[in-house]
Amino acid sequence: MALILSLAGPAAALLPDEENTIQVSRVTSPSVVFITNIEVGQNFFMDELAIPRGNGSGFVWDADGHIVTNYHVVHGGNAFLVKLEDQTEVEAKLIGAEPRKDIAVLKIVKPAAKLRPLPLGLLEAVQVGQKVIAIGNPFGLDHSISQGIVSALGRQVVGIGGVTIHDMIQTDAAINPGNSGGPLLDSAGKLIGMNTMIFSQTGANAGVGFAVPVSYIRRIVPELIKNGRVTQPGIGIVILTEEQKYRLVGGIQGVVVRSVQEGMPAAKAGIQGISADRRTGRVQLGDIIISINDKPIKDYDDLYNVLDRHRVGEKVTVQTLRAGKKRSYAIELVNV
Repeated sequence: MALILSLAGPAAALLPDEENTIQVSRVTSPSVVFITNIEVGQNFFMDELAIPRGNGSGFVWDADGHIVTNYHVVHGGNAFLVKLEDQTEVEAKLIGAEPRKDIAVLKIVKPAAKLRPLPLGLLEAVQVGQKVIAIGNPFGLDHSISQGIVSALGRQVVGIGGVTIHDMIQTDAAINPGNSGGPLLDSAGKLIGMNTMIFSQTGANAGVGFAVPVSYIRRIVPELIKNGRVTQPGIGIVILTEEQKYRLVGGIQGVVVRSVQEGMPAAKAGIQGISADRRTGRVQLGDIIISINDKPIKDYDDLYNVLDRHRVGEKVTVQTLRAGKKRSYAIELVNV
């Protein structure tokens, strides 16, 4: 005799995991906002035009009205609208951005009386296989919830800033256009990442999404609020682009120093840029950076990410190649 399951009668009790998801959603959804990116300009007749450039998600950072989102959500706009949980729409201004980590901070012009910041988690506590919850506005559908797991940690993905973002969190929680800038939460409702991009051939969710880790958000957002930009450790050089390098020296690995900035650590240490022979006019290469603290440097992406793991004031050992000879320089990093 076949077993027949009836859908009639009293509702079944919720499973503990379901109850957890519902609780996290109720507590954290008021912290998630919908962002509209607007470009305000003038037409031929000098009439002011407001052209929507796109939209995305964001989340409340503090009671002062700071909103965190992706840089690519606000890129190209000069006016922004933030819709809160109660559907109130308020104006916001851009406070600062770090394209290389795809992070931006807006500030609501007139903060609402009650804003709920999200509690922050720790990347060190995140484990592959643990449950995660993504909240955002996919396809403009506000406060949509999706659930999944952490599929992998430490992913490296090229972002809108043109460099690789390290330590990205990979998740199979459904992330679609409009989810960008929304929070990725653990089962305690703590922020562990910011939903940023998907890997898809169609532009829709394919079960492979990526989030900027909370470790970057913790470090960068306070700097953007305070200074409008992040502190970037460097040595004071101008380098060739990859295209310029290829035209000049082919496929050589390393960062070619085009010039050194006067008074900066690289110049003081004796690093040299490109020069031209006065008699022949031939270009003479100076230093080519091949490693920092024994970490190989192939291109600007490597240079940026190696230096990004250090702080202003720290000393690093820069190894270069000049005229076929390896040279080492002990250099103190400064804010560039």
